[in-house]
Amino acid sequence: MASPAVTVIIPTFNWSAVLSYSVRSALRQKFTDFEVLVVGDGCTDNSGAVIEAMGDARVRWLNLPEHTGHQSGPNNEGLRHARGEFIAYLGHDDLWVRHHLACLVAALDAGADVAYGLTMLVGADGRYTEPAPRRLTYTPGLWIPPTGVAHRRRVIDGIGGWKPYRQLSVDPEVDLWQRAYQYGYRFAFVPRLTAVKFPAAWRRDVYRTRPHHEQARWFERMERESDFEAVEMGHLLLTVLESRLLWRDGSYWTLLREFVAETRRRLRFRWAVGKNIEARRRFKGAAANGRART
Repeated sequence: MASPAVTVIIPTFNWSAVLSYSVRSALRQKFTDFEVLVVGDGCTDNSGAVIEAMGDARVRWLNLPEHTGHQSGPNNEGLRHARGEFIAYLGHDDLWVRHHLACLVAALDAGADVAYGLTMLVGADGRYTEPAPRRLTYTPGLWIPPTGVAHRRRVIDGIGGWKPYRQLSVDPEVDLWQRAYQYGYRFAFVPRLTAVKFPAAWRRDVYRTRPHHEQARWFERMERESDFEAVEMGHLLLTVLESRLLWRDGSYWTLLREFVAETRRRLRFRWAVGKNIEARRRFKGAAANGRART
């Protein structure tokens, strides 16, 4: 059996209620040449049964024999089983926009070793949103959520895997990206909103109650709203303006200009399409008697 282009690694621990949303956001990707490894960090709940019940051959369940306490352990286990040339990470309570893999794989195909898009951080019950990363051009020490990142497998072969958090003074993902940069691997930012993250640190008692209503609501929106990315990009850029992030990192100016230009293009396209449809309706007599078939 041919190896997939991408291995998607989803680390999880005893939160089966959210798994169907994160996994489905991976399965609905426009880019389809992938496998999904859902790796339990010593799970003792029904997470494995939830994955098996999905009945998709692209999805495999693995479970560590002991709980490590951080995604580093499950991520390393996923890397040991990965067959893809590219590796992508997805938090068990996070969601991908449909173009996530397509955008990041395109950047990797174009020569990058590590690619990342814009991730929207959602406050508790959606009261506010923030963009991540805070700077769009990578510099050592920058926090980029793993949910927003994909990299070549050879990066791990070159620098080693995820380090246990107890051995570090920074988050393991910060350490991993920094080591990749220091070894000379090329980073590329993709100027698209590609992922939605629900930070557990912003949600009181989330690991005790383990809710899934937010993931359900946002997943349904992503399924239903064709302009989801445009709407949420607008909200994020307003946040950037209000928080004066544009003054800290000039690359956000570029993103703002691109967003405005793309919005204008879409509006002109919709106006032209609407005008063309009205012209055809008049030609068919729809405007005159209202009964012409479309």
